[in-house]
Amino acid sequence: VPAENTQSDGKSFEQLRHECLMKGVLFEDPDFPAKDSSLFFSEKVPVHIEWKRPTEICKNPKFILDGADRTDICQGQLGDCWLLAAVASLTMKKEALARVVPPDQEFNQRYAGIFHFQFWNHNKWLDVVVDDRLPTVRNQLIMLHSASSNEFWSALLEKAYAKLNGSYESLKGGSTMEAMEDFTGGVGEMYETKAAPGDLFNIMKKALDRGSMMGCSIDITSSAESEAKTSTGLVKGHAYSITGVEEVNARGQKVKLVRIRNPWGQVEWNGAWSDNSREWNYIDSAEKNRIMQNSADDGEFWMEFEDFKRNYDKVEICNMSPDSLTEDTKHQWAVNVFEGNWIRGSTAGGCRNYIDTFWTNPQFKLLLNDADGDNTCSVVIALMQKNRRKLRKEGLDLETIGFAVYEAPEGEDHVGKDFFRYNGSKARSRTYINMREVAERFTLPPGNYLLVPTTFQPHHEADFLIRVFSETKAEDQAISVRELQEMLNGVLSRRKEIKFDGLSLSTCHSIINLMDVDNTGKIEFQEFKVFWEKLKKWIMLFLSFDTDRSGKMSSYELRGALKAAGMQLNNPLLQLVGLRFADENYEIDFDDYLTCIVRLENMFRVFQALDKFNRGRVQMNIMQFLMLSMNV
Repeated sequence: VPAENTQSDGKSFEQLRHECLMKGVLFEDPDFPAKDSSLFFSEKVPVHIEWKRPTEICKNPKFILDGADRTDICQGQLGDCWLLAAVASLTMKKEALARVVPPDQEFNQRYAGIFHFQFWNHNKWLDVVVDDRLPTVRNQLIMLHSASSNEFWSALLEKAYAKLNGSYESLKGGSTMEAMEDFTGGVGEMYETKAAPGDLFNIMKKALDRGSMMGCSIDITSSAESEAKTSTGLVKGHAYSITGVEEVNARGQKVKLVRIRNPWGQVEWNGAWSDNSREWNYIDSAEKNRIMQNSADDGEFWMEFEDFKRNYDKVEICNMSPDSLTEDTKHQWAVNVFEGNWIRGSTAGGCRNYIDTFWTNPQFKLLLNDADGDNTCSVVIALMQKNRRKLRKEGLDLETIGFAVYEAPEGEDHVGKDFFRYNGSKARSRTYINMREVAERFTLPPGNYLLVPTTFQPHHEADFLIRVFSETKAEDQAISVRELQEMLNGVLSRRKEIKFDGLSLSTCHSIINLMDVDNTGKIEFQEFKVFWEKLKKWIMLFLSFDTDRSGKMSSYELRGALKAAGMQLNNPLLQLVGLRFADENYEIDFDDYLTCIVRLENMFRVFQALDKFNRGRVQMNIMQFLMLSMNV
């Protein structure tokens, strides 16, 4: 899904960078200026801060140095460990990372002092641009920074997220889940370790296997305990990332281990299974080397699972799909999105305790269908309050929110007070809590339901968004020609180094002809996976043979690309290909390149089949066949 531009003038990152390059100036962001107001809204900046570009801080700045990984995340002066724990988890999910941190930016090629990042925000992806002026004291970054002094992707990511939320100060304090969802659009679940299901270790292992992101934290009983270090090296009221879950053999016993990272980049657990503890001598050396690779005082450490549960209070998991982590079955999910407002004197009715006003809350109808014949429906309901960080500077903060689900009466659009007086809820959020999102998983009988989202007390105003994930029947996963066109154009449009106006239907028909081995007229999922591997190779060839980086390929460059793809063509055939696909400047854009390579692969496949059938007696007709295939 393409991201929406967020700059106030409506211009995209590409447009703004191009304008700066044409004018020979470095970008200065008018929407998030290098001023104190971008840092704090409730206090004065305590020291003299200079905003500096990376090119002014060090000699050879890099956007990403040797790959983005979790050692690139070291906390600065801001209390946003919850965000940093999520960034550390993000570095382990390379596809999600490439979405949030687009790789098409650097300090040497086409550098114009502008960078961009993408975040999921209220069910949409947004593209946020920033200039690269960063707050420093004595030439040192004071906010999030990398362990490498000349690497800047993480500092610029924090700046873009601060811009999205109004200021750096708006990022003080929060739940790791919030940022994990903003990086993925995923679905959150929370587990209390002291009241966890018996299979919590398996749930966590399955979460990592499925690509989920995880964090954990230790509760505090008073603000004085916030970020207080315990004798075992753990920090209270502080967000950590969970980066690994393993089971090892130690002296003939199975031991469950959890790997955890402190976003400070230092301060580690010093108990059993910590970096230099004797427990590591009890396991096989090859196993130890595999698990302990790159072990250093980098804030990352292992703990035995029972120690983990004793010391930590919460585990936050952000799943890429609503599938339950307590079962092996993967389901098909449909998502419905509702938006609304709680308005004082109108729709801010408060919770069920306030029966006189509860009925005035917004009400949403849900229809749940039995997906698999077991007379139950799985549903995940996630209620999110909107824009609360941005509103902090106006003195507002998170409301205490929750929801209830009722069986809907026939034929009524909005039910009144008496209905709620005499009918109990069929499901509800476990608690009312002042978090950005409250999400719960339910199993309900099929039927019509009424969903009522509320603040705890009446007359409290806020905007909200609800996502309802309901199980659907297993649908046909085959991809039609138009679905293929939409999908590929969405993916390829994000590759800025490729110039094209979108794949034509004709190209997509050729792809289906190539891959549709069962002649359904569509690509099945397994067929699509095979094609995806081919496409990645063809993109790599296009980029490596586009030697002048024009985003197009000359007819001369095409010859080398086809040869590298294993397609040996003689001169007459190459001339024919050039005539068919090159424009008046002898250039071939990506759409024509892909059409050409797909049709040639189609032709070679048919030719090999004919050649095998006729024992090598068909080569005389190859020219006619090629001419025919070029016009299919």
